[in-house]
Amino acid sequence: MRKALLRLIDFFYPPFSRFLPLHTFRYIVSGGISASTGIVGYYIAFNWILHQKNIYVDFPFVPKMISAPVAALLMSTFASFLVGFMLNKYLIFTQSNLKGRIQIFRYAAVVIINFMLNITLLKYMVEGLHFYPSLSQAGITISLALISYFVQKHFSFRVKK
Repeated sequence: MRKALLRLIDFFYPPFSRFLPLHTFRYIVSGGISASTGIVGYYIAFNWILHQKNIYVDFPFVPKMISAPVAALLMSTFASFLVGFMLNKYLIFTQSNLKGRIQIFRYAAVVIINFMLNITLLKYMVEGLHFYPSLSQAGITISLALISYFVQKHFSFRVKK
């Protein structure tokens, strides 16, 4: 399965080979798949599951009302987390000699930090600037993806020397 997926990704590599290393191209493609999972998942959660309505909960230490954009972000982040980790671990950063549990812990830490940044930026853009939630989420995703590449490469899936 891994070889077939890499062959498919590598098929599209030649036009980019002059200015991108193969590994970086593969990461961009897997990141695009993960980000697309998040963006499509966000749209589905916000519009079809939540029907653009806030959620009211009665759990201790949780706000009584979770806005629809934030609830959709929670749902889409979970799906994107699973897809992203699997692609990075088994397709992109296979040379890492860190144990799987360390990789997933580090990957989760990066995802949690990105998630908090995502919520902060999303609330500001939607509630403060009155931008449309799905477009705001797409822009935030692109920005955080650029930062995440370097963090994942040098922290989550680091290769010991």
